[in-house]
Amino acid sequence: MSYFESRLRINFDNLEEIRYRLTFCEKLGINHLILEPVNNSNNLKVGLLNKIKKFTNINLYYRFNLRPNNLNDFKKTLKKFNSFPHILGVETPDKEIQIQAAKDSRIDILSFSNEEIMKTISNGVISLIKQNNSFIEFSLAPIMMKSKGIQSKNFRNLYRFTKLVLDLKPNYIISGNFSELYHFRNPRSLLSICHTLLGMSLNDAKKGFRDNVQLLLERVKHRVNKNIFQEGVKFIKGGDNDYE
Repeated sequence: MSYFESRLRINFDNLEEIRYRLTFCEKLGINHLILEPVNNSNNLKVGLLNKIKKFTNINLYYRFNLRPNNLNDFKKTLKKFNSFPHILGVETPDKEIQIQAAKDSRIDILSFSNEEIMKTISNGVISLIKQNNSFIEFSLAPIMMKSKGIQSKNFRNLYRFTKLVLDLKPNYIISGNFSELYHFRNPRSLLSICHTLLGMSLNDAKKGFRDNVQLLLERVKHRVNKNIFQEGVKFIKGGDNDYE
């Protein structure tokens, strides 16, 4: 089973940029990639995604991150995503929104990739994510800083955050989430960084880059399958009767 880069933010209005970045990822040996539009418009249209698919042999998946301004904005925006067929995440420092998102089955990921948002994580939100069987995301981008002082601060925060997540045992994924092209790494290299610098076991690191990402994709598949109404329970039609 191959490893994933779970977050590559791209301008979906610029097909040449997409082609170039996907080619670069191919040269790095990335086989599974989750793309996210950088702007706030939900432009994951089927026709566009079919064009992108032709650019590469990489297995492509898609996600969208909500960045609401307040709780009312979040509730209003979320209604537009009731039948969203891709990964849906929330990224916000607002603890009220984090709690609401952690309770909502439409939300697959709460992302704490940003160094400022990372500091707002709480045991309560982690517990709710665990109860809802959704996912926490953290990224390695904050430690790719030119300033050694900022890099060191971000590293300490990321170390504390990952330890908390591993201790409380919610589902989690790890992404590179790099914006600079030459920060990109094969997920196997990022796995080694997590093992050697963040003190994660190889098994825990592999979960973040591989096993848990597969579980996340299965969650999305189940969420949009109307024959499945809760975890592990599916309706099967047969003849004149339905079975549970």
